[in-house]
Amino acid sequence: MMHALLYEPWPWYIAGPAIGLIYFALYFVGKRFGISGTYRTACSMLGAGKFTKYFDYKWKDDIWNLIFVLGMIIGGYLAGVVFPNEVGVDLSASTIASLEEMGFSSFNETMIPVEIFNWDTLFSIKGFIFIVIGGMLVGFGTRYADGCTSGHAITGLANLEFSSLVAVIGFFIGGMITSFILIPIIMNL
Repeated sequence: MMHALLYEPWPWYIAGPAIGLIYFALYFVGKRFGISGTYRTACSMLGAGKFTKYFDYKWKDDIWNLIFVLGMIIGGYLAGVVFPNEVGVDLSASTIASLEEMGFSSFNETMIPVEIFNWDTLFSIKGFIFIVIGGMLVGFGTRYADGCTSGHAITGLANLEFSSLVAVIGFFIGGMITSFILIPIIMNL
């Protein structure tokens, strides 16, 4: 039982209600679920409010979000280092064929493609585009959309916010364009 809890994805009928319960608990206490607000809290803690009004607020009200992110980091470390999944990612044959066509080969060794995410690739054109430019675009998009995918897709849609619906549709379209157009082009650089 413990092995399945640590090494296998949780079924939808457990994970879905758990996310729903977390949302309602946060809603009940007047908090919003999302990760991008953590940047504002961290910058405010470090004194950025002295320079920009946006960061001048009562950051102690949002300290719970930093603890949540810390838990995600610790959980990721535990899942990746302490309790690594030896099975790998279960991909369909057509997905593997498409990825091999683009130049990926490490499907079952890691959860992330080593052809992109490693120190040697970081100092190449391809790595710079994926990691540096991609990271800046994600940060800009999160700020421009006034939230991240988890915040809009879970909290915003649950609150029936039209702006969150537009943002989630934009995330989906952007993901499709990236997956089917940009990644194949960049992988062939």
